[in-house]
Amino acid sequence: MKGFIFLLCLFCFSCSNGQKLLTDKVNVNSKELPVASLKDAGFNSDSIKNLLNLIRTTPHKDFRGLVLIKNNQIVIEEYYNTFWRMSIHDIRSAGKSVTALLLGIAIKDGLIKNLDQNVYSLFSKNKNASINEDYKKIKLRHLLDMSSGLDADTDNPQTIGHEGKWMSKDDWKAYLLNVPLTAQPGEKWVYADINALLIGLAIEEASGMSLKDYAQKKLFEPLGIKQFYWYTNAANQTGAAGNLYISTLDFAKLGLLVVNEGKWDGTQFIDPKYIEELVGHKNFDLSPFADSYGRLWYKSTGTIRGKKVDYLFASGNGGNHLVVVPDEEMVVALTSSAYGPGYGQGRSLTILRMILSALE
Repeated sequence: MKGFIFLLCLFCFSCSNGQKLLTDKVNVNSKELPVASLKDAGFNSDSIKNLLNLIRTTPHKDFRGLVLIKNNQIVIEEYYNTFWRMSIHDIRSAGKSVTALLLGIAIKDGLIKNLDQNVYSLFSKNKNASINEDYKKIKLRHLLDMSSGLDADTDNPQTIGHEGKWMSKDDWKAYLLNVPLTAQPGEKWVYADINALLIGLAIEEASGMSLKDYAQKKLFEPLGIKQFYWYTNAANQTGAAGNLYISTLDFAKLGLLVVNEGKWDGTQFIDPKYIEELVGHKNFDLSPFADSYGRLWYKSTGTIRGKKVDYLFASGNGGNHLVVVPDEEMVVALTSSAYGPGYGQGRSLTILRMILSALE
């Protein structure tokens, strides 16, 4: 996401007494994730309680939820401004990172061969006669890295593949499969929704169902995610680049799938090698927003106990972040509706830094 300006100064908090953690009051049953205290999870209690109070007293009333999971246990679960555990929320472009997880499931299911498969080969020529032969040069890994070379750029409405030219159509596929190349695939990073959309369309072609239904069957239901909304058009094509509404807690569960190397409740949903590459693959410097980008996830570093640690994160407009810190077995989900102004992203990054610094 190019052009983010971090207006951290807008995240001005006033201090008051710390508030009681919701995780102190959660009723846990066998179907829910267990709860751990701040102390048992290794956090400084005063630092976290101060952070939560600062969030509560911020002048911007558009922060929605914060869920922190460590070692597969809920440590913090807090909601704000009329939102609660069951509220679903538009995570915007963080949905692209969910599409990357679904691709890993599709590969394990045998629907798609591997990341070196070219895009042209993923679509039936009987159903898609107009597909551009340029797509023979584009591999799935290029789509995952936003380096497809297609004539599409979120920041440039004049490009042929810009979402403004196809989003309102009842059927996206014919248009999206005929966008030409303007650069050699793999050469440069250009943020564009078409990359995630093509991955979603490939999964739909192979599975015979919408990406929404595939996600519900193969990912959401197994993780206990019962309530969500994912925009799907009249042709049963799902908006794989975003348009996903999900609760903050369920958002965090998706990060746990990464922490646990593709496994959930004893079942391997994604090949560990795919997760290893998703976590470790870095391409294209995106400073200052992130150190790098790869596999539809941003990659960066933070400081824990005075040492640098790598993390990856899904990011959506407004400050919607799903942060995974593999070495700490930690997931942080942040939801916010500060769409557009810019301060939402900076606020979420500030919250993350404060959480990392609270680890003892």
